[in-house]
Amino acid sequence: MSTTPSSPAREETIFSGPYITTTVGAFAMIVLVAFESMAVTTVMPEVARVLDGQALYATAFAAPFASGVVGMVIAGMWSDRRGPGAPLVTAFVVFSIGLAICALSNSMEVLVAGRILQGLGGGASTVVLYVLVGLIYPARLQPPVFALFAAAWVLPALFGPYLAALIADAFSWRWVFGGTVFVVAAAVAMLIPVVRRTEMEPVADPEPATGRLAWAVVAAVAVLGVELLADQPVLAVAAAAVTIGTLSQLLPGGSLLLRRGLPAVIATRGLLAASFFTAEAYIVYVLQEKWGMTAAAAGIALTCVGIVWALGSQAQARTKNVSDSAAMTIGSLVVLGGLTCIAVAVWLEPPSWVAIAMYVLAGAGMGYGYPRTGVAMLAASNDSDRGFNSSALSIADSLGAALGLSLAGLLFAASESGTDPFGVVYTFAAVVSVLTVLAATRTKVAATA
Repeated sequence: MSTTPSSPAREETIFSGPYITTTVGAFAMIVLVAFESMAVTTVMPEVARVLDGQALYATAFAAPFASGVVGMVIAGMWSDRRGPGAPLVTAFVVFSIGLAICALSNSMEVLVAGRILQGLGGGASTVVLYVLVGLIYPARLQPPVFALFAAAWVLPALFGPYLAALIADAFSWRWVFGGTVFVVAAAVAMLIPVVRRTEMEPVADPEPATGRLAWAVVAAVAVLGVELLADQPVLAVAAAAVTIGTLSQLLPGGSLLLRRGLPAVIATRGLLAASFFTAEAYIVYVLQEKWGMTAAAAGIALTCVGIVWALGSQAQARTKNVSDSAAMTIGSLVVLGGLTCIAVAVWLEPPSWVAIAMYVLAGAGMGYGYPRTGVAMLAASNDSDRGFNSSALSIADSLGAALGLSLAGLLFAASESGTDPFGVVYTFAAVVSVLTVLAATRTKVAATA
């Protein structure tokens, strides 16, 4: 008697039946958030000209970073207490309302208000999606999910800048914001049935986090006040001081002093964000103003950075013999070199490809050093503080970028009548990179069991 051998059961993947809807919906949402980031960088110079809002140019970029911190804290608290369902829907509704306000805005002030709502929803959505990953996927499938999320950030860099310029030229910059609302609705519709089936253990006595939320709100308001109070320098400096003071409440002790170990890791992340994202916010603007490039042509720089960032990330993942501290230091040095050369190029105005190449070089440094901040943070954490440290890393990232952008906007406005404002902004970014290198050299941490 012969028997037919049964075929082995096919191993489940993140695209298997129980997970495919969640996988596709979450991927789509991260792509949309990333696309908005790239697209806005491409069209913002035109938006500022049309709405006569050059004075609020940097604020339009800083606003979602600042409000995103508040969204992260709220979403974390809400998800811990009630599960991810309500926070997910609320986050995407707020994100969509922000997009609609931006699309319909008739002044730069209204657009900034829309960007604040975008940041609230975008920051909250990131936290909720991470909660969903922990609840829905088994441990063995979580690494592929996070790898897919990383790819979701790279993909918009390849087509986002060109597509945004194409939409703006063919229709209007307003459709770069408004057209995304419909796609957001489709992605949310895919996720709602999933979160309805998700069960969480009730939290009997959740730890109160209202103090942390209050500090996050103060930080967001203060960092936006830096540029909004540009015509009152004393108040602007006071707002910057308040922002830095709130960081001492939201980050591990010693982060502001670059204390060796975990505090320096957190500081490195924030300083990398402050320097590079300031440079990124102005790259299309300066290429148009200094070298007369079109938005589509200048957007190629963003695409190239997306590619080299991904390649740099792959390179650091494969160089396992390079310590986390060494990788962060190397990446920070490359960013410093790139931003310093951009600053020189802006002052001297060589061919445009020089500025673009140096910006791309800085992007490669970010790809190599930036991911290791997360690895080093986890290596220095244990079960009792991993959540706090992970949150601190994200807060340093967002507030670092927001503060850098706000200070850059303040310097840009102050130097418009006397010297080259773009040169001042890129010199500022390079100076921040010097601090980044200093922080990175102090990041060596001992692994925690």
